[in-house]
Amino acid sequence: MKHWTMAAGAALAVSTATVAAPALASSQTTPTASSQTALPTLSRTTPLASSRTAPVAGAVYLGYRGSKIEVLTHRRGWSSLAIGGEALTGQFSASPDGKRIAWIDDKGRLHVKSAGGDRVIAKDALYVGPCATPAWTADGRRIAYPKKGTATAATVIVVGADGRNAVDSGKTIGICHLTWSANGRTLAGYAGDTRGVYLLDTRFRTSTKARGIKLANHVESLSPNGSRVVVNAIGANAEGGDGSWPLFTNPSIYETSTGRKIPIPVKGRLLGARYLNDGRLAVRVKGAAANTLVILNASGKELQRVTEPAKAKNLGLLNVLG
Repeated sequence: MKHWTMAAGAALAVSTATVAAPALASSQTTPTASSQTALPTLSRTTPLASSRTAPVAGAVYLGYRGSKIEVLTHRRGWSSLAIGGEALTGQFSASPDGKRIAWIDDKGRLHVKSAGGDRVIAKDALYVGPCATPAWTADGRRIAYPKKGTATAATVIVVGADGRNAVDSGKTIGICHLTWSANGRTLAGYAGDTRGVYLLDTRFRTSTKARGIKLANHVESLSPNGSRVVVNAIGANAEGGDGSWPLFTNPSIYETSTGRKIPIPVKGRLLGARYLNDGRLAVRVKGAAANTLVILNASGKELQRVTEPAKAKNLGLLNVLG
């Protein structure tokens, strides 16, 4: 069994001087420079079923370029934003619209980067390596981040994106790849040693271990009410990875209260799955020339298929825009 073990106050046994594309599974590939520039428009096929919600019309992507992390957004055109430099630890999170990046430097300062500049909004963040990421709420107004300390369970602070109104929201062991539920109540993250996924109820400041998930090295998404979680589950002899945010995963969905594994009714090689704010599920499927997003309703019925740009094929998917 090979897993990275992380104590809340100790650095991971990896170098974070530069950020390289992660290699968590054989499905992940390192993006080339050409895959991150001059992205074409996102084409959308006719929805397969009518929906009262707006059809998917764009996406937010992730690319690793040398020592930089790049967030690329498509919605009626393309935009990009990057962070980098010697202070970069790999602890980052893109806002839902892709226009801002929250990131933690090697001095434990939480930054918010936008087209207008870079601003430090907190100075007590936990710096341990790439897995302990901040997380934006679905409305883009608040950011959760693990607070520096030495305890196994780290305190999670929730602060306004402007740096105001910081709140102690409780302690959790699952501080890696923190992810919000759309209702703004629950945070999910996996433990630094990959032994399970934990849910933090920020209203009652209590943390519980999600059932059914023995080992995981990525939390990709949480359903709007926090009842289901999308993870990259791994086997007992699998490498835990270095904690970097992956470009592709083999998604598994679990009911957090019962541990029941929820089947994903989509054929093909799956590269990830994300819940939209209204409860729809976007499943990313590998394609020969371009990947496809298959949009399902809460009952698993297919609503829409979106063909991604060919040059986004080797990029990670951070968010789906309606």
